Amino acid sequence: MDEDYHKLLLKQQYRVYKDHAAVKLCHWMKESMTHGRTCYKQDFYGVKSHRCLQMTPAINECSHMCQFCWRVQSNDFEIKDWAEPKDLLDNIIKMQRELITGFNGNDKVSKRIYEEAKEPNQVAISLAGEPIIYPYLSDFIKECHSRKMVTFLVTNGTYPKQLIELDELPRQLYITIAAPNEEVYKKTCRPKIDDGWKKIMSTLESLSSLDTRTVIRHTLVKNMNLGWVDEYAKLDNIGHSDFIEVKGYVFVGSSRKRLSMASMPFFEEIRDFALQLGNLTEKQIIKEKNDSKVVLLGQPEIETDVRKLYNLC
Repeated sequence: MDEDYHKLLLKQQYRVYKDHAAVKLCHWMKESMTHGRTCYKQDFYGVKSHRCLQMTPAINECSHMCQFCWRVQSNDFEIKDWAEPKDLLDNIIKMQRELITGFNGNDKVSKRIYEEAKEPNQVAISLAGEPIIYPYLSDFIKECHSRKMVTFLVTNGTYPKQLIELDELPRQLYITIAAPNEEVYKKTCRPKIDDGWKKIMSTLESLSSLDTRTVIRHTLVKNMNLGWVDEYAKLDNIGHSDFIEVKGYVFVGSSRKRLSMASMPFFEEIRDFALQLGNLTEKQIIKEKNDSKVVLLGQPEIETDVRKLYNLC
């Protein structure tokens, strides 16, 4: 890893392991610990914000340079020495514990919450980069599951072969579909590969065959990829995911160099889009969270609490 890039990541409060893995405290983890305000994933899926491990096993590379991404871009590089799964998880947890040390003794943080935060039971395999390029991802997920940890994996859909070949699937799989068609895709996601859209179509076609809970996420940017509800619905109907998340872009991180505050949709716009999309995909709004600008579409009879689903409560 380039030394200047490493220093920048540290300045941004990342902790990096073996040049390719990273962890960072989520805004909502901090809010949960100090003010009791939780991430939408807690409200939607039952996972506790203060016990969430937000990490990536592959900060070093991504096939996209999305306009809305908070990631520091144009610093991709190859890895020759990948960390082993158990070693990776042990060290990422250790780094997270170091990051939350400052909350110990904080009058706003209860002792119980702090002690629970030291023992994460939810792993959000996302953060930055494309996690699925980590060659030991199946074994890493398996290691998490052996410790009774819920796993959420977020992928951009351009690695269908690697996804299908996972021996161990996450408890919940997210596919980010940030464009309704190839033209908007190229403008919004700025792919570094020539066949990205074709690979995304392949991922959507195989999604329903995967034996895990699936979510298609639409991250929507005003005046860029917000609209085309009919075309988004066609893609969603190919994927047949359990849930659809309609999420508004938030003006954070490195995306501020490319977009503006005006790029953020209002919650009302996100909700209106979700209502239209639900009508076209035979789903309805079952959860929503205004401060996160996100609406969840699905069927009311489906259990949303992932920990109940896997008897982990």
